Amino acid sequence: MFAAKTCWCLLLVLGVLTSGAACNQRQAAPPQPTVWRFAIEESKGSVQHAYALKFKELIEARTAGRVEVVVYPYGTLGTSPQITEQLNMGIIEFAMASPGSVGKFLPEMQVFLLHFVFSEDDDVNRTVLSDPELLATCDALYAEKGLKLLSIYGEGEMVWTTHKEIRRPEDFSGLKMRVMTSPILLAAYNAYGASATPLPYSEVYSALQLNMIDGQVNPVFAIERQKFHEVTDWLTFPKHATFITTAVANRPFFDGLSSGDQQLVEDVILELEEYIFHVQLGFQTERLKRILADKLQKQASLHICGDLSRFTASLSAEEQRELIQDNEYLEITPPLTDEERRAFRQRSESVRQVFLGIGGNEGERVLNEILSAVARAESTRRNLRK
Repeated sequence: MFAAKTCWCLLLVLGVLTSGAACNQRQAAPPQPTVWRFAIEESKGSVQHAYALKFKELIEARTAGRVEVVVYPYGTLGTSPQITEQLNMGIIEFAMASPGSVGKFLPEMQVFLLHFVFSEDDDVNRTVLSDPELLATCDALYAEKGLKLLSIYGEGEMVWTTHKEIRRPEDFSGLKMRVMTSPILLAAYNAYGASATPLPYSEVYSALQLNMIDGQVNPVFAIERQKFHEVTDWLTFPKHATFITTAVANRPFFDGLSSGDQQLVEDVILELEEYIFHVQLGFQTERLKRILADKLQKQASLHICGDLSRFTASLSAEEQRELIQDNEYLEITPPLTDEERRAFRQRSESVRQVFLGIGGNEGERVLNEILSAVARAESTRRNLRK
């Protein structure tokens, strides 16, 4: 009986000791990192993906692993509008929100879809998009929707890829042009004389291939990434617009961060401004080079209308010879003349009234701030060149 009691007591002590050891092990285990979720509107290999990955790298390094940033490429969490809704609801903490998607919540932000508002100079546009007054005005609008505006940045010049040459608005006549679902873009291409056709991004390639549409518009990196050049013959650089997006946080989440973490996020975002500007410039050059090489390898004709001087200067002598000088499948036509661009600009002016009907007084205020900032930046740029 005593032996049984002794055995039972020993087991009880061992159980307590084991439980205590396990408890000590659990206490000694490192704490799990806090997860920040970051959804983007583009696929892997895009400008937004590069931005989000750099954000992840810097945040995780500077918190020594205390924070883990999980990046969700496009399609992982749904469509662009669904991502914005999830951000608003606090399901995710960070997201990219382009004017075409966030414009449904904030119609004033569709100002960034207007044509012939920004400069042809990338450096000027970079200055404008980081203008403190403009950022403060836009952030106040985002705040009304429970969002925190972190930055506005460009992803590159918008380029037309079509089945035919486009130099005048008349060339758009009867042409089905794919655009994002936005009243501004629909009005813009209808004003040019095209039949503006909203279509999901994932369906554009097959629609071009089957001649269901005749053209689409995107930055070069997206054209190459989605292989739109495989199913079109013409690339036109009209210098009418830049693709612009915004990096946004859920506002209650951001406001709930410690002052130190808020400053961390703001510092990282500021660093990313310089980083992403050069990334998108590099993407435009590198992806156009890939398009030329792909067309050459497949012995498929390609017509480019635009000023390629900066692109050509970035190539080695061997690349210039192979991709341009000796490329019998490539035809480079002169960029649109001032008169030709003026014809498109004049057609686009009516679209501003469409925007003002959507954006109201606040939309007009944002537009005027952008126009003023562009004028100031271009004046400064001219003075520096003297």
